[in-house]
Amino acid sequence: MTSIGSAFDESCLFCRIVAGQIPATVVRDSEEFLTFRDINPQAPTHVLVIPKAHGYRDVGELAAKNPELAGRLLAEAAEVARDEGLTDHADISGYRLVFNTDDAAGQTVYHVHLHVLGGDALGHFGSAEH
Repeated sequence: MTSIGSAFDESCLFCRIVAGQIPATVVRDSEEFLTFRDINPQAPTHVLVIPKAHGYRDVGELAAKNPELAGRLLAEAAEVARDEGLTDHADISGYRLVFNTDDAAGQTVYHVHLHVLGGDALGHFGSAEH
């Protein structure tokens, strides 16, 4: 069983994944973070990076209360992208980091988590070219 850090919520899906109570396809397990494949992938590579401790509901709360952890979460996501081969392909090099914050943005699990997507051309957001 993986260490679950200082905060655990038995009703939280991600806390239960960290605790090994619910199976997941883990791609990276560090002291502070767990990374696993999304069960409903939106790109050829779609993984979630989560802090093991439950402490923060979303990225806004994380940034306000623990900016150092927020920075480490972003660094972990960059490592995951490298590990997943998203940074070294001439044709499709690149990846997208997504935080969904609250219901209207599609957040369904209120344990801060970061989506890392890549492995194909992801296109642009909205109708305007960027």
